[in-house]
Amino acid sequence: MQRSLSSTDYEAIAELRYQIRRYLRFSEEVSRAGGLEPRQYQLMLALKGLPQGTRPRIGELAERLQIQHHSTVELVNRLMSGGYVRRYQEGSDQREVLVALTPKGEQVLRKLFLHHRSELRQRGPALIAALRRAMNVSKGSIGANSPASLKKTKVAE
Repeated sequence: MQRSLSSTDYEAIAELRYQIRRYLRFSEEVSRAGGLEPRQYQLMLALKGLPQGTRPRIGELAERLQIQHHSTVELVNRLMSGGYVRRYQEGSDQREVLVALTPKGEQVLRKLFLHHRSELRQRGPALIAALRRAMNVSKGSIGANSPASLKKTKVAE
């Protein structure tokens, strides 16, 4: 049975979104200061942080960024023109195109990563607290609104 939603429920989710947005805004600003657009940094981070054994293909990067394939191709093209990544082929299937960071890309990513890690260490406790609060106050309604049921009611963010 679903319980009524209280103002505390809404406050908890709003606080979580606020904390996430603060971190994302920081990330956007630091990325631009480092000479990259935020999505370019995100692609480079996704590329470097792929799970072991995952091939660095455009499709995998698109999934990690939650963007369309053609948008990922454009990001890779822009990063290539800046000298941050390169494309290559490996193995017998010459149709498979893989992406790798260049030494320049590695250097820029490392610098930006260190800024991001420092920010997370500073703001992480507030983010974790907001996440815990959002998870706890919403227990009575978890599962009541699956993504599929939200689509049926056409709820927009």
